[in-house]
Amino acid sequence: MMTLSSTAFVHNGDIPKRYTCQGEDISVPLAWNNVPAGTKSLVLIVDDPDAPDPKAPRMTWVHWVLYDIPPSASGIKEAAKPNELPAGTREGLNDWKRTGYGGPCPPIGRHRYFHKLYALDTVLPDLNKPNKATLEQAMRGHILGQTELIGTYQKS
Repeated sequence: MMTLSSTAFVHNGDIPKRYTCQGEDISVPLAWNNVPAGTKSLVLIVDDPDAPDPKAPRMTWVHWVLYDIPPSASGIKEAAKPNELPAGTREGLNDWKRTGYGGPCPPIGRHRYFHKLYALDTVLPDLNKPNKATLEQAMRGHILGQTELIGTYQKS
């Protein structure tokens, strides 16, 4: 079974401030293993289903979108810049309408941040900086496996 982990926090644990808008706003280090046989590419989507208020969520806010990650990659380093992503990785748009990582910055309450990794049986074409919905549509019917790592954050 494919797994996803981080040295920055444990599953359902607190995301340290340095990875948020109150800190350095850098991406967390991620590592994965047990990618399914036949995987041709990986997709990473980081989102927050608790926006804007966990007591009355109205939307899912997307923080990071990566696709066509090569299956030979075993993770993404901390504070990864575009040229430091695994070779061939493509970026999509987050909900700030830009590529790259945007850290947790919840306006109220403790939010959950889902780091979702998908193994696909295909390499997707260049989708020209897709948003999450466009990427999910392109992935449909190609998912061999998936896993997630959840972290939480509340502004101090």
